[in-house]
Amino acid sequence: MQLKDQVAVITGAGSGIGRATAKLFAAEGASIVVGDVSSAGGQETVAQIRATGSEAAFVPVDVTDEAAVARLFEAAEERYGRVSIVFNNAGRMLRGTVEEIPVDEFRALLDLNVVGVFLGCKYGIPALRRNGGGAIVNTASAVSFIGTPNAAGYCASKGAVLQLTRAVALDVAKEGIRVNAVCPGLVDTNFYVPDYERGVDPAEFRAQSGARAPMGRMATPEEVAQAVLYLASPSASFCTGTALLVDGGITAQ
Repeated sequence: MQLKDQVAVITGAGSGIGRATAKLFAAEGASIVVGDVSSAGGQETVAQIRATGSEAAFVPVDVTDEAAVARLFEAAEERYGRVSIVFNNAGRMLRGTVEEIPVDEFRALLDLNVVGVFLGCKYGIPALRRNGGGAIVNTASAVSFIGTPNAAGYCASKGAVLQLTRAVALDVAKEGIRVNAVCPGLVDTNFYVPDYERGVDPAEFRAQSGARAPMGRMATPEEVAQAVLYLASPSASFCTGTALLVDGGITAQ
């Protein structure tokens, strides 16, 4: 087991990449603190993990709320005694050009996608320091490197996450704390439910999205979770400030 006796705090773990990573980490021996704004989603992730005989607990958290993020790490240490891995994964998509996006929605997106990661690092680092070291993985994106139409706010937010990751990695590099980013391309999760709710056909969306990648398909959340596992594990012991692309070749074009 790659994460035997580790304790991982994962935000956005109530669905998608977060849930897949929580389940994989648990299978690799870690105890999981499932953080999510959705109690139903978070509790379902915990139930799935416990059904396999692994250990997990749910802590409700809105990652834009500093006090709530502080409580997330307090709860993790109270229950398991320490934190050794942090996966700052919570985030969302926002469609639109800069002319179309209302400024309050743009600010709200940055609050979730960027400030949420900032707070996860701000309160995660002291917890990892008390543990004697550990790993942070932040969810950036392929659009941290390239632009994409009709998603100006999302591209801006994920570019910021990648640069934040690099800067934080340098700040704590000598303390045994590694900070890296996983950068997914198009992943087949409920991340795109808002598109479907606006009338986009899911099958057509998946086909068109898959066609954008040289590999000809979208990723599964489990494939991204494997990349997160690598970055969080001892196998990546000399990796910090790096970005691991899981995009089917989109950024290679």
